[in-house]
Amino acid sequence: MGNQTTTQNSPETGAERTQQINTHFQTLRELPTPLKQSQCVLHKHELLICGSSDQRACYSYHTLKNEYKFICEYPSDVELWGHCVVKLVDSNSNNDKDNNQITLLSFGGNEYKHTMVMRYVSVWSDDNNNDDENQNEMNKSKKFNQLNEFNQFNKSNNYNKWLPFTDNHNHPVIIGRDDDYIGARALIGGINNHLLFITYRDNNISLFDLNTFQFIKHDTLPTNNDIWFHCFVSKSENGQVQEMMKTNQKNQQNQQNYQMLLFKEKTGLSIEYDEDNNTFQFCQLPVCDDIAPFYKYAYVCINDVILFFGGCNWNGNVVSKSVHKYSIRENKWTIFQNTLSSPLKYCVAILSEDNAYVHIIGGEDVEQDMSTHMKTEVSELLSEEEMINKKNKKWMKWWNQRERKDKTEIIQKFKTRSNEQFKLWLLNECKWKNEITKDDIAYIRFSIDVFLGLVTFFLT
Repeated sequence: MGNQTTTQNSPETGAERTQQINTHFQTLRELPTPLKQSQCVLHKHELLICGSSDQRACYSYHTLKNEYKFICEYPSDVELWGHCVVKLVDSNSNNDKDNNQITLLSFGGNEYKHTMVMRYVSVWSDDNNNDDENQNEMNKSKKFNQLNEFNQFNKSNNYNKWLPFTDNHNHPVIIGRDDDYIGARALIGGINNHLLFITYRDNNISLFDLNTFQFIKHDTLPTNNDIWFHCFVSKSENGQVQEMMKTNQKNQQNQQNYQMLLFKEKTGLSIEYDEDNNTFQFCQLPVCDDIAPFYKYAYVCINDVILFFGGCNWNGNVVSKSVHKYSIRENKWTIFQNTLSSPLKYCVAILSEDNAYVHIIGGEDVEQDMSTHMKTEVSELLSEEEMINKKNKKWMKWWNQRERKDKTEIIQKFKTRSNEQFKLWLLNECKWKNEITKDDIAYIRFSIDVFLGLVTFFLT
């Protein structure tokens, strides 16, 4: 039973709704150079733009300053064509927001594959003192420590550059040496965030263990479409509720499952990986007729919704300027026609740190590579119910990031104080009071209720 794969058809077909909206895309400062097929990773208030098909340069865009800074270039022998970049997750850390250093993994890109890592420390660290003139002494101390950390990495000369990916014995590791990884897409998952899920052409999914530096699973996706330059996302509730479940994993006896979604042209798949048994299960999902001819679109997943921007058909002679929305919970599509200011393919989309904006970066129109950078408010593309779900997920994530002692304190206040007293404590006394508004209280209470419900479930 250990290596079985099953495929199911979706019990429903996705209904289509077409809407005309006047979505305002705010034009931001142009990119330093035209970019297409770029990869982008979020780090606090920075969007890290990692190379493109014609550029080895990497930049940091600061969302508050609306400015770019050069980070580094890929080595001259690395050819980028449909490469993939992901942020590695430190399973020992409970709060990404407090991590001043992150590690990026870059791999793939035409037949001359590369596998490299970058240990990134903000190139804006020396500008931090200008961010807030009214910051308190605690923030000043924190930013002073960040600057010291930046200077220490500067001396070590191992930060902010692409270096070979190596195993525990310092031997170089190339991921996918015999595979075609042009346009591959990957996700980090698993109970300890140690698994790299890779989907790639023709119709493959592979699983690489980042702890052992070995592939542990290969499987075939149930599709006739060539899987490259596609949409591949983690199912959002998996990222929120499962994080709460990890808090109680000592009490868990249930299986560890990781859920993903994949779209490319007429293919729609829900993919579930059973970590205990090392098996995949696939379920067919509907794809609306309007987006079925397209791939090479930008996309983001926010809570239970995937947003698609632009894209083109197989020949590349039809380029879309529409935005499409797929509701995971409702299994339905919505089409926003003629929403983009111009047709776009090979662009990249990424959410801001607070999930309030979607940034659309670079790409190619019908004729040329683009240096455009624009953003739009997420609220313009989500329904009222979807916005409520978005806020619930935001504060569930906030709760997941609290340290154990902080959770204990919050729960103690939650249980022993009246609703009004608990609200006043959050707004006026707790150490997160500057992050919280009165409109957030209900969502925080919801997150605590969910957490306590899970604790009760696993203890009974």
